[in-house]
Amino acid sequence: MEANPENALAAAHIAAATGDWPGAFERFTQADAEGLLTPLDLPVFANAAYGAGHLDVTIETWERAYVEFLEAGDEIMAAAAAVRVAMHLLFDTALMAPVRGWLARAEQLLDDDGTTAAHAWLAVVRNYERLLIGDIDGARVWARRAIAVGSTSDPAAAAVGTVAEARLRILDGDIATGMAMLDQAGVTAVSGALDPLSTGVLFCELVCALQGLAQYDRAEEWTEAMERWSRTNAIGSLHGRCRVHRAEILRLRGRCDEAETEALAACEELRPYLRRELGWPLSELGRIRLHKGDLAGAEDALIASDQLGWQAHPGLALVWLDRGDAATALSALRDTLARPSFVPSKEQPPNTALWRAPLLEAKVEVEVVAGDPDRAREAADELAEIASRYESTALRASAATAQGRVCLAYSDPEGAERAFTDAARLWNQVGAPYELARARLGLADAYEASGREPSAARERAAARAALDQLAQGGAMPSGPATDHSSFRHDGDSWSVEYDGQTVRVRDARGMHYLARLLAEPGREFHVLDLVAPEGEHSREANAMRAALGDAGELLDSKAKEVYRRRLAEIDEDIEHARAVGDAEREAQADAERDFLLRELSRAVGLGGRERRAGSASERARVAATRAMRQAIARINDHHHALGEHLQCTIRTGTYCAYEPDPRVPLRWHI
Repeated sequence: MEANPENALAAAHIAAATGDWPGAFERFTQADAEGLLTPLDLPVFANAAYGAGHLDVTIETWERAYVEFLEAGDEIMAAAAAVRVAMHLLFDTALMAPVRGWLARAEQLLDDDGTTAAHAWLAVVRNYERLLIGDIDGARVWARRAIAVGSTSDPAAAAVGTVAEARLRILDGDIATGMAMLDQAGVTAVSGALDPLSTGVLFCELVCALQGLAQYDRAEEWTEAMERWSRTNAIGSLHGRCRVHRAEILRLRGRCDEAETEALAACEELRPYLRRELGWPLSELGRIRLHKGDLAGAEDALIASDQLGWQAHPGLALVWLDRGDAATALSALRDTLARPSFVPSKEQPPNTALWRAPLLEAKVEVEVVAGDPDRAREAADELAEIASRYESTALRASAATAQGRVCLAYSDPEGAERAFTDAARLWNQVGAPYELARARLGLADAYEASGREPSAARERAAARAALDQLAQGGAMPSGPATDHSSFRHDGDSWSVEYDGQTVRVRDARGMHYLARLLAEPGREFHVLDLVAPEGEHSREANAMRAALGDAGELLDSKAKEVYRRRLAEIDEDIEHARAVGDAEREAQADAERDFLLRELSRAVGLGGRERRAGSASERARVAATRAMRQAIARINDHHHALGEHLQCTIRTGTYCAYEPDPRVPLRWHI
């Protein structure tokens, strides 16, 4: 900590420019306490706060910037700050009523045909706001404006606008153009030309679009690129978002234990002060546990997601079906398809055919079990139309599986055999072992219905074996191990051998943490267990939790004041919706108001006493991350190749891990 606050302010700007977000945040906070920040410092402070994981400070600082620029008469900068408030509220809280309020403030300050960066980002955020309430035509207008204005004023806004336009093209069925635009955006994301927040949004949007289209191979490629980037560049909630995307891919590939670990870590990291984004990893956690056959765990995760306003079906309906309650499952699916209601989130497809596809596949299965093949056929036909429109192998596989079920329901074993055989071939092509096993069970039923018992027995045995393996978590890929790498502690230094070169590195705490990770590639350590002495993990971790104390009140006084401001903004939106007769908007704002009131009540116990959070890992996370980064930097000074390897494979955060390329594993001698 600098003794001179003015030096702290200068150091804060240097730290922000070099991506040292925790250092920048600490120094800006010091300078702010001394009253040294000018309006022009506030945007940098806000970005540093987001980079350091302080969403509440981020939004509060942008709100301050809006007021101070407005008082100074700088309407363009005030509008830009208002847009940033709206952007963070949209991306990290999914509260649309306050988003609309802040966008309205910005629009009051900007002329309609301006070409500044503020105009470009207004178009970006307005596009998302339109998309997430289902106004596809309005979203298209704003996406194109973001591209046009951003191309001359802000390349990052133009790039995000390009992804938005690509997603809209795909929703319209123009797959070729949309995919080409996504590729263009991907090239921009990996170019390194944009700031970390814009780059992360690009990556996340790209993967979301491909996941929604069930283009899993390409989604996996970009997820891996996003992971490599996120290890050293991701800021704010982008770490957690990367984890959810990774969990989705791991689940698809049948690596369910790893997927569950990623989803749980994402739940830990995606806990913004309004908690709504927590529903996304919880939904994925439920799907993973369903694949593992953990019905109780799946139900817990999906119900928790539902309580946050997220759509729990078809996963929850399938849990009920597996428990033998087809009637409840069928009622839930019919109601969801007829009256969709979900948290607006850019991570999920809006209320379109792509959103309906997984619900329709589940509905076919449940309708057949419930004894209504006609309704099952209607759902299967709609799913087949969606698969044909969007040219996705996975969607075609889903449609073939559904068709097989319908054929069996109509006592057509030959048609069922053809459909399930096609489904198995397509799922195998996608690389989805759970779905493949389910298709093979259907094929076994088709063989049995036509009297081919030996074939039915073979298919059923193979499918059951695959499902049993998935229930046990799936298998890690194997490959040739390299035995000539070592990381050994020797007195006051470490002897490190890698790629034929041996060096000595001075002892430091971060070296011990690295050794723990290198000893068990792929294993995730909670940071409190990582920093505990070896052999004393649980006892020491518990002692550290006790020493650090709890995490304080669930909502401190500042957070409660933020909630109250959001509630006031929602009330304004409700009044405006009533004035213009927009019943749908009023209903959405009412739901958001109810959510915030529940959050406030959750934080207050009997007699008005504050409830307190139990997690105490943040200080350990910061200390361990800093120690390991310093150790890697010191290694890099002595052994550049190893330094680069560790920078790419050591993942820090609440959960830490060493993740080498599974195709070329290393066996470290520790």
